[in-house]
Parts: sequence; structure tokens; C-alpha cells
Amino acid sequence: MAKKGQKFKKYSPEFKISVIMDMRDNHLGYAETIRKYFPHLSNDRDFAFLQKWEHIFLEEGAEGLMKERRGRASAASGTRKGRPPKLEKKIEKDLIAENQRLRMENEYLKKLNALVQERIQRENKKK
Repeated sequence: MAKKGQKFKKYSPEFKISVIMDMRDNHLGYAETIRKYFPHLSNDRDFAFLQKWEHIFLEEGAEGLMKERRGRASAASGTRKGRPPKLEKKIEKDLIAENQRLRMENEYLKKLNALVQERIQRENKKK
């Protein structure tokens, strides 16, 4: 588990690919791979990052390991990042005016519908 203020080492995509390829070619387990490539890690049971690398490699190939995945997704990937951008004042005023117009139109149609229903009921009572 990551501790507050803990610094993570960033590995190059080439290193990640070589680790995963060696692991797959030599049929190494996660613990063996950690002992071989990451002797500085105290616990060889912390292999979640290796599982993630392998999953990315299997899903997207070597190119998948080249992508930067830390932090929030960027707008270029199709998802928004951070706060939505503020609208220009003119666009915002136009949208507010359109919203008010649509609300008034909706109220007018509701009243008209109520009047029509009332008229139909009166005509049904006369018959």
C-alpha cells in the first residue's frame, strides 16, 4: 500500500517490455521476476505493478506500455480533465435566454393543454 508522500520510481517503456518478455519467455513467476529485476524491493509479494504491466502488454501489446498512464486522463484521450472549461459570456447569456424562452413556452403549452381539457370536459357534461 502506498504511503503518504511516497515517491514511486518511473521505469522506461523499454525496461517494462524487456521484463515482461523475459518473464514470458523463461516462464518466470511474479516473485521470481521481482527477485531478478527488483532486488531493492523488500517484499517479493508486492507484484501488482507486474500484473498491471503484463495485462497491458497482453491487451495492447508493447505500444500500450509506451503510453503515460499516471494522473488524470487528458482531453485528447476523449475524457475530460479537471474542471470543465468556462463558457464565453456571450454563449452563456444566449443559453440562459434560450432556457428562459423554453421554460415560458413549456408553461404556455401546459396552460393551453389545461384549457383544452377543461373545454372537452364541459362539452362532455352538456351531452
